[in-house]
Amino acid sequence: MAWRESYEIPNVAHNAPIPMAARVGNIVYTSGIMGKSMETGEFPESVEDQARECFKNLAAVLTKAGAKPSDVLKVTVYIKSNNTRQAVNPAWLEMFPDEHNRPARHQTVVETLNFDIQIEAMAVVEG
Repeated sequence: MAWRESYEIPNVAHNAPIPMAARVGNIVYTSGIMGKSMETGEFPESVEDQARECFKNLAAVLTKAGAKPSDVLKVTVYIKSNNTRQAVNPAWLEMFPDEHNRPARHQTVVETLNFDIQIEAMAVVEG
């Protein structure tokens, strides 16, 4: 493995030369992961569905980087509107169901997002 490796997700790539994630040693950082569908490359209409796609995309890029959801140490969630704050929780709980084994999470409003939700994460690969 190169000192640093970059990873992409088909149909979800940024419109800039930015990888979806990078790994150095046992540490994985993601860029902003949006809620586009890997299957269609389109954004679902509801915030809840965009959140679900964000976490599916996170799982996909973690797998490509040799990590898994249990390796995630912190997730930052960016939402366009404070009114949608609770819409993230169902997808969050699907990915991290054990209340005693969840990563840290910070959520903030960014009104200039071009979509409803974006996440980024940091993982430390076990072993």
